[in-house]
Amino acid sequence: MGRNRRPDNSAGGDRDPGLARERTQLAWSRTAISCAAVGVAILRTDRAAGAIVIAMSAAVWGLGRLPAHERAEAERGHGLTQRRTVQLITAATTLVSLVALTLALLAYRR
Repeated sequence: MGRNRRPDNSAGGDRDPGLARERTQLAWSRTAISCAAVGVAILRTDRAAGAIVIAMSAAVWGLGRLPAHERAEAERGHGLTQRRTVQLITAATTLVSLVALTLALLAYRR
């Protein structure tokens, strides 16, 4: 019975105690840095594709910053809902993946 109880957040308690938010933001940052490193490596062989990958790494970094930004906006009474933020991150991540797949397929055809 007691295991399935959710903590009471009605008194303004934090819904995400601990460092989960920070770890998630750091994971997005590491992913963006990795994408940028891959983009730099690709620049050696194909400047256009490398530039696209580097630009996409900036988009990945921005996606990682979005939840923190939206939380701050929500506290002020502005911004997107959590559901809309998740939908936006999902759509943008899918777009980044499709661009990466397209670049890989174009490089394979050469």
